[in-house]
Amino acid sequence: MLFNSYEFLFLFLPLSVAGFFLVGSRGHHRLAVAWLAGASLFFYGWWNPAYVWLILASIGVNYTLGLGLGSRPSQGGLLRRFLLTLGITFNLGLLGYYKYSNFFVDTACSLMGGTSHLAAITLPLAISFFTFQQIAFLVDTYKGHARVYDLLHYCLFVTFFPQLIAGPIVHHREMMPQFMRRSFLRLNSEHVAIGLTLFCMGLFKKVVLADGVAAYATPIFHAAEQGVSLSFFDAWAGALAYTFQLYFDFSGYCDMALGIARVFGIRLPLNFNSPYKARNMIEFWRRWHMTLSRFLRDYLYIPLGGNRHGRVRRYVNLMLTMLLGGLWHGAGWTYVAWGALHGIYLVVNHAWRTLMPTADRHTARWWTAGLAHGFTFVAVVVAWVLFRAESFTGALHLFSAMAGLKGFALHETFTPPSLAKMLLYLSAIVFLLPNAVEFVDRKGYQSYLQDTDRTPAWCRMHWQPSLTWMIVTCACALSAIYNLSEVSEFLYFNF
Repeated sequence: MLFNSYEFLFLFLPLSVAGFFLVGSRGHHRLAVAWLAGASLFFYGWWNPAYVWLILASIGVNYTLGLGLGSRPSQGGLLRRFLLTLGITFNLGLLGYYKYSNFFVDTACSLMGGTSHLAAITLPLAISFFTFQQIAFLVDTYKGHARVYDLLHYCLFVTFFPQLIAGPIVHHREMMPQFMRRSFLRLNSEHVAIGLTLFCMGLFKKVVLADGVAAYATPIFHAAEQGVSLSFFDAWAGALAYTFQLYFDFSGYCDMALGIARVFGIRLPLNFNSPYKARNMIEFWRRWHMTLSRFLRDYLYIPLGGNRHGRVRRYVNLMLTMLLGGLWHGAGWTYVAWGALHGIYLVVNHAWRTLMPTADRHTARWWTAGLAHGFTFVAVVVAWVLFRAESFTGALHLFSAMAGLKGFALHETFTPPSLAKMLLYLSAIVFLLPNAVEFVDRKGYQSYLQDTDRTPAWCRMHWQPSLTWMIVTCACALSAIYNLSEVSEFLYFNF
């Protein structure tokens, strides 16, 4: 079930919210939690009921291991290390089988000149997200940073439908205290107003903006895969169109996830903070898919040694982390190449900071800030070509056209005047306006937004619960609903 579907908007969401608060208003905490966990499992099973058993089995195994890890945190070191190793192996094995079996078998067969006879394995929805979430739970429990609650609350922690399918990747210690509060059961008008505003803004981003510009990006990338000769302007228009499609698609999902959770009185961690306003690649990864960056840093980069063993080891750790981050996004060599390119970006960025320790301070000047911003954005756009391309052949065709090797003619088939107007319109939204969280709930996410708001003073707006803003929010919702004729999946649902 998709957030941008009639079933979700007009049946599932109202019924799940109404049922939860109806039960909660009578003081039945466990029954309300059971209702929400059951609704979340129904939401997951809507896509493929056969895989409900998979997420339940994953929950059961990880919860049992968590009990063992949390029972005697100061004793039984060898047993606890064994349980942690067993849990990580189980989770990675599950993810590896369903997500990467075909990829590795096909790669091995192509290297040996053979043919793969392995039947295609359907990727279970959200397996990358709930696997990483539960690995973090096991590691945090082992370190004593997470307290094990009852199975029902743990089930809700894993399946909570606003963040189940595409994140954010949440920590046990972030969610459980919120689920245990008494106020969790009470309907709060402020939470509802903020939540619905965020949700409607996210829905508008996805349906109107992301899906609207996708109609321009998709034909250009398909043409590149087929070897059609594209010009310099065609290629850059396609790359920019996809850059904005992915931005508004993922940003829209994140806003909707935050909004739905806020209706229930739950504040999810921020996962997206205007990444195209970044002035270097280090900052970009602090703003893009923030909870994935946090996971890779805390559970991969730092355990590998981080920056504790010299510069060369630090750069190697960065490359390994980004290679695995690329592979996490998809079972394909183009994703690995995308991760490698971002690894190179980060190595260069850190090396530049070492050689020029005062370089970041100089970006306070408008012209150096503009150059840093421009270089970063272009580097991100180039990398997205690998991320979007279906093959290296298609990516190379597009790269050669972007380099001007295929001429500079403007083909209206691929780059009509309407595309130029749309790119300018989307650029203004991305670079000039505050993002949805800055706009609607700055106070609630102040710790995330400190020193990152680069919205010009004359463009800053602040939402408030008033008739005017209610009309604006309803206009966004109606515009999105009007354009729901063709429901499209969120891009991060594939990961």
